[in-house]
Amino acid sequence: MAAALKIEDLHKSFKLGFIPKKKEILKGISLSVEEGEIFGYLGPNGAGKTTTIKCILGLIFPDKGKMEIFGQPHLSLLAKERIGFLPENPYFYDYLTAKEFLNFYGQLFLLKKKEKEEKISHLLQLIGLERSANLQLRKFSRGMLQRIGLAQALINDPSLVLLDEPLGGLDPLGRKEIRDIIIRLKEEGKTVFLSSHILQDIEMICDRVAIIVNGQIISQGALQDLVREKILFTEVILSGLEKKELEGLGEYFSIHGERILLKVFEEEKIEKILNLVQTKRGKIHSLIPRTETLEDLFVGIVKQR
Repeated sequence: MAAALKIEDLHKSFKLGFIPKKKEILKGISLSVEEGEIFGYLGPNGAGKTTTIKCILGLIFPDKGKMEIFGQPHLSLLAKERIGFLPENPYFYDYLTAKEFLNFYGQLFLLKKKEKEEKISHLLQLIGLERSANLQLRKFSRGMLQRIGLAQALINDPSLVLLDEPLGGLDPLGRKEIRDIIIRLKEEGKTVFLSSHILQDIEMICDRVAIIVNGQIISQGALQDLVREKILFTEVILSGLEKKELEGLGEYFSIHGERILLKVFEEEKIEKILNLVQTKRGKIHSLIPRTETLEDLFVGIVKQR
């Protein structure tokens, strides 16, 4: 089975400044996205995420490299008809309603009237905007605009959906709504290539990730393989003890009321704390081992560069 997306040794540079000087943006990107997975493409602003996506779509041309979509050259019509795309800053015709907007894109794909109406109805239901079908886009919130933009990316029933920072600028509820839609796309058998710098969301929904820093992929693979299970520290919340009684047992933080938060980095000190709390007739409210997160991994990689 061919990969949904395969990139080999992708290079791209731009001429910048009054006296043109070449700046290399992508420095040999190679990755493979398997069919039916949600693939996270992570990196700080300016790392090369959007440039990669523009190369995949044929909006700009790489200096060097090879790209295939379901085994077809990325610029072929067979490849392009299987792609859906939501850019980071999409432009919408403000005075169109949601239904008119999707109808317009359906016409671009030459969908027949009945098929188009069924598709629009399904998509509005998928993104939870069926009640706003006749509302003009200028009256939409940021989260609603992201959802209608996602519907636009799905109007041609693509097999591979490319999303460039779809969670940016959204509140927690808006991010959850978009996450839920992305998961539903995977359940329908679609492949999602998701560019983002919002690590918590990536960690929740992605099967595999690639981390790009300064135009180079530094790490890629399944999340469970990249993020170690090693315990970094244990977080203990307790009460009934004085600060001086806990000296040398961990990093101390006072929190609301009489409760104390301790970050304990040495496992053997946990038993000492438990014995001390029992002796002083204090109380343990929680004891949580903290393992490495995707954020820890990402920050560590970026700092090393």
